[in-house]
Order: sequence, then structure tokens, then C-alpha cells
Amino acid sequence: MVKVLISDKLSPKAADIFRDRGVEVDTKVGLSEEELIAIIGDYDGLAIRSATKVTPQVLEAGTKLKVVGRAGIGVDNVNIDAASAKGVVVMNTPHGNSITTAEHAIAMMFAAARQIPEANESTQAGKWEKSRFMGSELTAKTLGVIGCGNIGSIVVDRAQGLKMKVISFDPFLSPERAKDLGIEKVELDELLARADFITLHVPLTDQTKGIIDAKALSKTKKGVRIVNCARGGLVVEADLKEALESGHVAGAASDVFEVEPAKDSVLFGVPNFVATPHLGASTAEAQENVALQVAEQLSDYLLTGAVTNALNMPSLTAEEFNKLEPYMALSQQLGSFAGQLTRTGLKAIKIDYEGSVASLNCRPLTQTIVASLLAPIMDSVNVVSAPVIARERNIDVSEAKHERDCDFQTLIRLTVTTEKGERSVAGTLFGGKRPRLVNIKGIEIEAELGKHMLYLTNEDSPGYIGALGMQLGEAGVNIATFHLGRTAPGQDAIALIELDSPLDAAQLDKVKQLPQTKQVVQLNF
Repeated sequence: MVKVLISDKLSPKAADIFRDRGVEVDTKVGLSEEELIAIIGDYDGLAIRSATKVTPQVLEAGTKLKVVGRAGIGVDNVNIDAASAKGVVVMNTPHGNSITTAEHAIAMMFAAARQIPEANESTQAGKWEKSRFMGSELTAKTLGVIGCGNIGSIVVDRAQGLKMKVISFDPFLSPERAKDLGIEKVELDELLARADFITLHVPLTDQTKGIIDAKALSKTKKGVRIVNCARGGLVVEADLKEALESGHVAGAASDVFEVEPAKDSVLFGVPNFVATPHLGASTAEAQENVALQVAEQLSDYLLTGAVTNALNMPSLTAEEFNKLEPYMALSQQLGSFAGQLTRTGLKAIKIDYEGSVASLNCRPLTQTIVASLLAPIMDSVNVVSAPVIARERNIDVSEAKHERDCDFQTLIRLTVTTEKGERSVAGTLFGGKRPRLVNIKGIEIEAELGKHMLYLTNEDSPGYIGALGMQLGEAGVNIATFHLGRTAPGQDAIALIELDSPLDAAQLDKVKQLPQTKQVVQLNF
């Protein structure tokens, strides 16, 4: 009989599910890391929430451990790299608390609009200050939703019930999906300019970090109210404080902070600011939902091998995985490269497999590409959920195999179609295991991707590369590798540069200002 340990406080019904499915289960809450290490070797599965830390040491001691299941979405307390190295599947339950998080965002919107916390404090102090608290109706106001995924779409539905007009900025929101939701899709600057209320529902990535900063706030209308129940770091807290104090922002509410637990945020004590301690998922219903889901998922995997909401591996046999492992690394790089360059609505994804890779099971590679492509802008996407998310958003995903001869022994070509056109990137394996990009937008190039990369497109002209090198030198950033390509002399050219360290915003702006520059994107792998 397989055996599971529940090491955090979960609904008692989770243990019942394990027992009903024939899984032996122990519940031991509040273990120290040393205590967990001492006993984890007896268990095949581990069910947790946020308190248990699944460290490399815990994983090393878990000699029988096959799966870790997180009741909830966040897995910051699980070392996923170490789990992957040990062959331990990591699962979460990304949708179990969607409704409660969306409802909390609506509640925070009401609280900010009607100054409920301050009015409560004043009334209980016996002041009865009716004239002080002049609120704002939500009816007929424009709500700007940044990120219209699972939680964002629920917020849209609730806001429409309040008779609000909803607009949304989401690069992966198709026009068809927007129409189904009954909302207007807009660019970020237009959302900032039009919205009376702004709510954020995106993950914290390099693209979204600080998305609401002083520059963004300057584009909003006077009297806007801002709600963040997504991730700390999406809003620059010091910039929001200044906007609140100046009166440009009429109110703000946040359930998340740049540093948590938040003990001394610059926003504390600022008038018209509402704060809660990361309560988005804190309802009895949500906690029971995620507990039941994680018990079902762990039971399915341990008893049948079925994988649901896995964060670190696709559905593969051991033999298939060994053959596909280097191709999966290449697929991840191709998808991540294209995803970090995508800024407009995604309509279609086409993957061509040529040469020796065409004879393999390519479905996990396709899932890896799609997941990596969506990851820079979308929360909790993985190789299991990526195809479902693509279908929900009317993104057409297709693959084709060509065992015909090509310029390389093996080649994977990814073509992405957006509202603004089509672009492609292709890669191969050198020595059968080392990923390389060999073609970007029809331009031949040979590049190995490092951790920090700078991608540029420009008009091919004498002196451009020299000026770029000087600019990077003045910034004190060392160049590790430099890869160039062009269509023809004097026409379009690209550069893919590996840097020892990333550029900051000011340094990046200077590169963008170089003459003949068309596009500059900083990439991270």
C-alpha cells in the first residue's frame, strides 16, 4: 500500500479521500525540517500547504518520495529544481481558490470606493463623520482589468453584474475570447487613460514587475482607484504612495506586498489605502476545495500514474524521457524566446519537426513549447495545463512532422501568429544534446542562449555594432557572446548578445535610443 504524509493543516476530508482510494495516510502538522527529514523516507507522497518547506535536504531524505502536492497555487516553499533532479513530481491546485480571490478583489474595490475601513474606525470611535466619507459608485464606471485569465475573467463576470463597463489589457486575450466575455480589449496605455478602477490579475514576471509605476500612474485619470490582489511587486509601492498623497489616485487597496509578511510598508498609514494580509485564498470553501483537489491528484498519480497540474514534468515513460530530454531543453528555449518577444494577441502556434526528431513522440515537446511561450505573461501555466489554456483562449496549436532531409540532422521550427503578423524561430541540437538557435524571422544565425540575453533588430548600417558595444561598455556590462545575422546588406539585421549581467532600465533605454534601432528586448533564461 502506498503511503502519504499530510504535513500542513488541511480539511479532514482530504485524509478521507486518501483512505477511500486505498492510500495509507498520516497527518503530522507542525514538523520542523529536522523532524520531517527523519520520517519522510517512509512516504511515497507529501501533501502540503505553505508552511512546510520542501528543501533539497528533505527531498534527499525522501528515498521513496514520488510526488509533492501543494494545496493551493504558490510553490515558493518547494525547491522544484531539486525535486526534478530527484525525479519527484510537483503538483499544485491552481484553480481551487480562483473564485475566492476574485471575490476578494471585488470586496477590496468596494472598500476603496466607499472608504469602509476608515469609516468603520471613525464610527466606532464615536465621531459620526458622515460628511467626511464621500464615496464613489461602481455602477457605470469603467473597470480596467490587467490580466484576463482564470481569476481575471471571474472578476469581469462579477463586475458586469455590478453594471460596470469592463476593458482589459492582456496580450494573450484573443478578440474572440474578449467577445465571449463581453469586454473590450485595449492596449495598456489606453486602459490606464480610460479606467476609473484598475485591478491586476497577472503573475509577477520580468514583463509585469512594476507594471504600475510612476510613469503608468501619470497616464491614469485623476481620481482612479487601484486594486492589487495578485502579486506584490506589480505595483511600485513608493510611487503609489506619492500618487495617493497628491490626490491623483483617489484610493487603493492591496492584499499583496513587495515584501511579505509586510511589517513596515511605505503605504501603511497613507490616507485612502486599504490593506489586508494576503487573504485572497482565505475562505473555508477555497481551503476545502484545494485540499480535496490535492488529495485526488496525489491518489491518481500514485495509483494510476495519471499526472494533473504537474509543474516539472510532462506525461512520459522513462524511456521516452531519456530520448526527449535534450529536445525538451531546446523546446523550452524556443518557447521562452518567442514568449518574451510576444506583446500582442496570440492567435496561432505552429511547430514543425524536421529530421530525426520527427520520429519521436513530439507531443511533450509541443506542450513544453506552448507552456514556455505562455509563461512570461500567464500565471501557473505548465506542460499539463498549457493546451487547455490555449484552447480556452482560441489559440490554434498545430504540429507537423517532416522526416525529409533538412539543413540539419534535426530541427524544430516554431512559428507564432499574432494580431500584428507572423514570426518564427528555429533551433537544433549540436552534438545531439546542446541547444542552438539557427534561424530567427528567416535570418540565419547560430546562437547558444545564456541566462541574460539582449535581442536587437536594427537597420544594417556601418558603425551600429561599434556604437552598441561602446554603449554596453559604458554601462559596465560585459559581453559573453555576440551573434549577428542579416537579410542582406543595408536591410534588416539582428543581434543576440549574451551578457554577464542584465541591464537596468536606464541602461536599456540608452540602447533603445541608438540610431537605426528598431527593437530591443532583454531576455532571461
